[in-house]
Amino acid sequence: MSVKLNHHIVRCTDKHASARFLTEILGLPEPTTYGPFVVVQVDNEVSLDYADDQGRPHWQHYAFMVSETEFDEIQARIVERGLTYWADPFHTKENQINTNDGGRGLYWNDPDGHILEIITVPYGG
Repeated sequence: MSVKLNHHIVRCTDKHASARFLTEILGLPEPTTYGPFVVVQVDNEVSLDYADDQGRPHWQHYAFMVSETEFDEIQARIVERGLTYWADPFHTKENQINTNDGGRGLYWNDPDGHILEIITVPYGG
């Protein structure tokens, strides 16, 4: 048996709103529910399982590999919502994209401060 990541629990203040935010920005299918979780399924058999936290969640970083076309579509949805995005995870290059490793990438925050990232080429090119 090979080892694969199956799911990750994302702590948030409103699991329905946070899951919807991600699916709408990334253009993914509507979230589903499983027990206490609101589940966002991505294309590599991994799910992000949103759970309401007691208090303010600690931010995490989530990176998504996308095609060039998907990158343009996602960036357009970010801009349409008036969200700030950055070329770097430290938020120093506002409303810019990076071209690391010969691809494109950008970062933005979800409603709980989780840092979301899209890239078109994996790190290390």
